[in-house]
Amino acid sequence: MRPTHTPLTSTLLTPGEVATLFRVDPKTVTRWANAGKITAVRTLGGHRRFVETEIRELLAAVPAPPRGA
Repeated sequence: MRPTHTPLTSTLLTPGEVATLFRVDPKTVTRWANAGKITAVRTLGGHRRFVETEIRELLAAVPAPPRGA
């Protein structure tokens, strides 16, 4: 049985798009990928892409900052 989200069936996000979602710099996203904190898929040109469903799950797990912060 195939996994429900694979790069072949899911939308892929660029490091910039992931950075926007998490409100961090794109270089931070690259560091997370290098550290193994998030999974990156490489394009034929060598660029990183991230499976949207995985990123959305991680984003949902991040606690919201306190109001007024």
